Amino acid sequence: MAIGEIAITVAGQGLHEFTDQVAGWVSRQNVEEGLCTLFIQHTSASLLIQENADPSARKDLEQWLNRLVPEGDRLYTHTLEGPDDMPAHIKAALTATSLSIPFKKGHLMLGTWQGIFLWEHRHHHGERRVILHI
Repeated sequence: MAIGEIAITVAGQGLHEFTDQVAGWVSRQNVEEGLCTLFIQHTSASLLIQENADPSARKDLEQWLNRLVPEGDRLYTHTLEGPDDMPAHIKAALTATSLSIPFKKGHLMLGTWQGIFLWEHRHHHGERRVILHI
């Protein structure tokens, strides 16, 4: 069993792939096979396994979620941190804060076009932390 942490620098709202960082961490653990669990330590970002070949898939997902959960809704009362704060919490509630990915021979068993993404729901630039566990 191993626990690790990955820091992911984000440059604003959107999907940020970090598959290689997770794959590298798993391979360094010298564990033949198992399940890697990822957990994001934030309430305004989420995790996603999605297509990593065509950027238009990411763009379409981002636009769809922004349309579903718009900024500036008059019903929001949690607005102290800005107009993107409450929508970010709703988006995180609708998506995943943890993922589980099997691995074998030290390699993630993702499909051909699958990648691991941090979905940043705020406009801020900064760092997000993801905990990994085998």
